[in-house]
Amino acid sequence: MELRHLHYFIAVAEELHFSRAAVRLCISQPPLSQQIRDLEDELGVKLFERTKRQVQLTEAGKVFLERSYGVLAQLEQAIEATQRIGRGEVGRLAIGFVGSATYTVLPDIVSVFREQFPAVELRLHELTTQEQIQALHHKQIDVGIVRSAIVEPGLSVECILQESIILALPETHPFSAQTQVSLFTLVDELFILFPAKMGPIFYEQIIHICQKAGFRPKVAQEAVQMQTIVGLVAAGLGIAFVPASLQNFPRSGVIYRPLQEQTPKTGLYLAWRQHDSSPVIKAFLSLAQKTTQSESNRDDTRGS
Repeated sequence: MELRHLHYFIAVAEELHFSRAAVRLCISQPPLSQQIRDLEDELGVKLFERTKRQVQLTEAGKVFLERSYGVLAQLEQAIEATQRIGRGEVGRLAIGFVGSATYTVLPDIVSVFREQFPAVELRLHELTTQEQIQALHHKQIDVGIVRSAIVEPGLSVECILQESIILALPETHPFSAQTQVSLFTLVDELFILFPAKMGPIFYEQIIHICQKAGFRPKVAQEAVQMQTIVGLVAAGLGIAFVPASLQNFPRSGVIYRPLQEQTPKTGLYLAWRQHDSSPVIKAFLSLAQKTTQSESNRDDTRGS
């Protein structure tokens, strides 16, 4: 039995007329009649009582009609579910992110994704860049939002945000009265730094900035999370280089100042396994790219 037999049977059962059913199905009447006979032969029962004047369903035909409706309904549900999965509208998605992403791209991306894909279960994990690399390799997360353009076998990255590096200072610091701070005045300062082993690219970027100004930063304390770094700055333990987005994290006792010299920008990047074909991952990546591009365009418009 093929699916077309059910469609032919239902058309005849609803029309109770072979000619009208044939017109409805866009076929001629003789082949339709033959298909119904073949179906009855396969089932071993008569589905219709036929006379020259009318066509009626037998009791077996009435039962078969009811069950045929159910089969087609289940088939439609299966097709819809399969298509939703294929579009990435159903499933689970584990997202890793560095803490600073919560002040920039992450809230907008997650909000838009939840609105457009409400059936996808999201699991968010705050991890350092290095932790995300390992989690991606071990399939503990599906997508990462990392700090800096990592180069890692088996992973792809794409930039979604570029931002300046600025200084976080205790509000009582003498430099707080300045609108900009020169790197050359920081030689004797104590710094709160992100650990090299947890984010080597960002760490090396900071070291390079200082070395260009002729010094290596004196480390007073290391901290993994940007919130912790800012908290230690507020406590007066030192100053820190941070992404400009940290200004969106107001903290009593801390002020932010841009650097006088031009310095390389830092970035946030999407990271994912190169050969992962999951529709949910593809849907998230596409939406994240569109969302951040749209936000960037709005910022450009406001700034022009």
